[in-house]
Amino acid sequence: MGIVAGLDSSPDFTRIVVCDSDTGAVLRQGYAPHPLESPEGGGRPADVDPQAWLLSLGEAAGGGLLEGVQAIGVSAQANSVVPLDAQGNTVRPAMVGGDKRAQVAAADLIDGLGSREAWAQAVGSVPQAAQPVTKLRWLARNEPEAAARTAVLLQAHDWLVWQLLGRPVRRTTDRGGASGTGYWSAATGGYRPDLVELALGHQVMLPEVIGPAEAAGTTPEGLLISAGTGETQAAAFGLGIGLGDAVVSLGASGSVMAVHTEPLVDQSGMITALADATGMHLPVVTTLNAVRTLRGAAELLGVPDLESLSELAMKSTPGAHGLVLLPYLEGERTPNLPHTAGTLAGLRRESMRPEHLARAAFEGMLCGLGDALDVLRGRGVDVRRIFLLGAAAELPAVQAAAPALFGTQVVVPQPADYAAIGSARQAAWALGASQGTLDPRTPPVWQGAVAQVLEPGEELAVGQAVRQQFVSVREQTHPGALRT
Repeated sequence: MGIVAGLDSSPDFTRIVVCDSDTGAVLRQGYAPHPLESPEGGGRPADVDPQAWLLSLGEAAGGGLLEGVQAIGVSAQANSVVPLDAQGNTVRPAMVGGDKRAQVAAADLIDGLGSREAWAQAVGSVPQAAQPVTKLRWLARNEPEAAARTAVLLQAHDWLVWQLLGRPVRRTTDRGGASGTGYWSAATGGYRPDLVELALGHQVMLPEVIGPAEAAGTTPEGLLISAGTGETQAAAFGLGIGLGDAVVSLGASGSVMAVHTEPLVDQSGMITALADATGMHLPVVTTLNAVRTLRGAAELLGVPDLESLSELAMKSTPGAHGLVLLPYLEGERTPNLPHTAGTLAGLRRESMRPEHLARAAFEGMLCGLGDALDVLRGRGVDVRRIFLLGAAAELPAVQAAAPALFGTQVVVPQPADYAAIGSARQAAWALGASQGTLDPRTPPVWQGAVAQVLEPGEELAVGQAVRQQFVSVREQTHPGALRT
């Protein structure tokens, strides 16, 4: 069919891949950082002028990168809000990221609707500080004039698609992006305008939710632009995960998501019921403590980096001589223990060695993610294979322990721009569907990610005993905190 492009506008940079639309082979790549000013004290700004995303996109696409491209897919950071006035101009900078300013607003919204259960029932998630609906409540409370002028709400990928199309009257989004807003339900496939009004104080225009293989439109130059989606959904699509697959992401915090046939309503709020980029569902469970557990252990033990911590942990054995670390260093979301701290159990004279503590840190992090996995399994989600993502997935101590602790095959894909690749795959799908060469219900089959495959093998029984040891300590320390 030709060539297509996928672009991923992440919090810090834009990546573009140009792919063969039949095979998915990456032919060309572009990259540019966002021209963002750091806020005082460093860190990532909570407010960003969306024009920065366009400047970055233009730079990444320089040098004729998009020559010959027939269709473009767009993914962008989730949890962003671009408030526009009636003329389509930004009312204020976009609100992005895990915005801690909005924590009080999240509690306000839960009270406003009556309970966490009411939110889970309404939209498949309970308001968190990062979510767009919560940012709207913060805006109404703290910048009432800007809130009053807001007439249209877009997310980052919606806004970029709209700009690429020349700012048409029609504004669109996809199920994946809409499902993270806190005012669209994956279960019903519809918006809850009453929740926007509850948060912002008045009704606004919301983008039309189009199907996974539908085009958002065509540029004046004849370039097809697909629906676009959130970064998480695009990465899942780029990896090629399907039923039976889960993705465990190792960042400072962790997340577990899996493809499922139906939305999961979870009254506790542990599951966020996202939609994916294919018409299926993508329930997600997050933990607050993943790689930050390893970094804390490295500092405590005085080792310079995670590679050294891994090397130290490999000198120990499964079970860390009885040491168990509950890694709730920042409190925890799964289980819901926001005000707790970590626990180190099983101290005996023979276990008080650096290598055992290092091993306990790796096992504690992975067992915490195992708890998140069990929340999904407990709701009937089939998990036969786990994709392990993040730089820490390359560490020997992680690879040695993960298959046996998770109880299944673990796949460690080579680092690649999976969100951009997923966006390109969506573009190929929309292009094929528009030309009648692809079924709108079936995405194009692209070559899978190059990956290392790890099996639990003979270690399975030992790994499950270590996992049970962790569960026992959790139950003794926090009885009934996790009901899967």
